[in-house]
Amino acid sequence: MTHKHPMLRWFTYAHLPPFLQKTSKPFCGLAEFVVETTTPGAEQSTALRKLLEGKDAAVRARLEGVGVGKAAAEEREGESE
Repeated sequence: MTHKHPMLRWFTYAHLPPFLQKTSKPFCGLAEFVVETTTPGAEQSTALRKLLEGKDAAVRARLEGVGVGKAAAEEREGESE
């Protein structure tokens, strides 16, 4: 039986616009890997919490670094190529 950690819900990314999905998706995969390959407990929860902090910071950096409007425009240009 696969253990599903309740924190995995915070790593979903389908609801995000495509330009943010690119930033968030790798963190989701890593969170799933942590849950699948480590023993449930305090250390696993700590690993997920710190990974979530990193994911949140990366998404904010993406938004802050290029601005929401510019990033969305870049994404649309990339899709048309």
